[in-house]
Amino acid sequence: MIKLYNSLTRTKDEFITHEPGRCTMYTCGPTVYHFAHIGNLRTYMMEDVLEKALRYLGLDVKRCMNITDVGHLTSDADTGEDKMLKGARREHKTVMQIAEYYTDAFFKDCGKLNIAIPEYVVPATSRIADFIEMIEVLIEKGYAYIAEGNVYFDTSKLDEYYVFNRHEAENLEVGVREGVEEDTAKKNKTDFVLWFTKSKFEDQELKWDSPWGTGYPGWHIECSAISVKTLGEYLDIHCGGIDNAFPHHTNEIAQSEAYLGHKWCPQWFHVLHLNTSSGKMSKSSGEFLTLSLLEEKGYDPLVYRFFCMQSHYRKSLVFSWEGLDGAAAAYGKLVARIAALKPGGTADEEAAAPLRSSFVSALENDLNTSLAVTALYDVLKSGIDDATKLALISEFDSVLSLGLIKAAETARKAAEKKAQTESSAEFTVTCGREGAEPALIEEVKGLLLERAEAKKNRDFAKADEIRSRLTEMGISITDSKNGVSWS
Repeated sequence: MIKLYNSLTRTKDEFITHEPGRCTMYTCGPTVYHFAHIGNLRTYMMEDVLEKALRYLGLDVKRCMNITDVGHLTSDADTGEDKMLKGARREHKTVMQIAEYYTDAFFKDCGKLNIAIPEYVVPATSRIADFIEMIEVLIEKGYAYIAEGNVYFDTSKLDEYYVFNRHEAENLEVGVREGVEEDTAKKNKTDFVLWFTKSKFEDQELKWDSPWGTGYPGWHIECSAISVKTLGEYLDIHCGGIDNAFPHHTNEIAQSEAYLGHKWCPQWFHVLHLNTSSGKMSKSSGEFLTLSLLEEKGYDPLVYRFFCMQSHYRKSLVFSWEGLDGAAAAYGKLVARIAALKPGGTADEEAAAPLRSSFVSALENDLNTSLAVTALYDVLKSGIDDATKLALISEFDSVLSLGLIKAAETARKAAEKKAQTESSAEFTVTCGREGAEPALIEEVKGLLLERAEAKKNRDFAKADEIRSRLTEMGISITDSKNGVSWS
């Protein structure tokens, strides 16, 4: 029985899906106007672990993620500049060029971090008709109104708006909460835009025809429409960074339940921030850490994943280069220990059971990846045979996705190659007759080294074959402890 912290109830709840055995999962995707910073990627990694854990625990997961390529303003509410337009201006490209470039960059980062791509990935610009249809229904039901050319959601129609936290009304007064600007068209200061038809941006590039005039969607409507149209009327779990809880997820719940006429999503999974010594990581300052920067400094992306797995998703994680160095050293030692295990053989299921149980308990306890990593070390410390250890490590890593088996195999092959090179270097071949032709010397030396390698691999038939060939050439050989002499 898996229990997850639910941001909606503020308690750890048993995760129960609407349809037994099946899970619908929605994760807020990137706004593709810039590279994802490593704080963003921490959220996507934890959502990836959640999906893989749910599958590991027996659920059939159907997961959707949006790509925001229009409508996300810099305040995360309804004020500021469109982030996509900001990116286009910064790089002197079109909005769609920016969207394509940074979408590709995002998925490349996901690949390097072993983040699985959701079954459904939906760009906002591909679902404009769905947004319009949802807004039309909200207007018909009396939950939305048109004012000064824009369509707004009317929060006064709700019994409760602040579902994740209890904001005080004065915190939304103009000038009190950062990023809030007065919008005189709104009936209530908590109302939010569903559709812009009077853009405040003269050169807004992306616009569509709608029943209310030419315009473009607000940010919040896209996730509701994409989720409902892709995953159905009942969503089992919705994920995102903690900064999405308000106003984005708050507005999603408001408009989705008003549209559907019933409760929508009972479980909300939020990942806390990655901080640096100077505070929360953000793109707004213009300086942020990317995965490419970590690679430039010599870090394997999976070391960063390992760094994140050692902390709980509901705890703010402080990033430091010293901390990453520690993770790199620990990851290297872990891989070396796995590489030392002997492949082959059959796993002992009876011996594996209690170790697997510890790993499952860690996942079921609010996705405790730190305890899951501990369960991995417990496998290595246990007295079970190597075949069972390797089977369990591979199984656990199907959830953690640290690339351990592949990294260990690479390390094992490198060690074997090094040993062979060192062995060959120590092996000496001595010519017993002065004045031999250089070509003959090289040919004989090559054959003798090949024979030595065959003997090392216990391929005595091949070693005897090479000796016979040398005899036919008129070469006599004498073996010694450190090599061979010939004449």
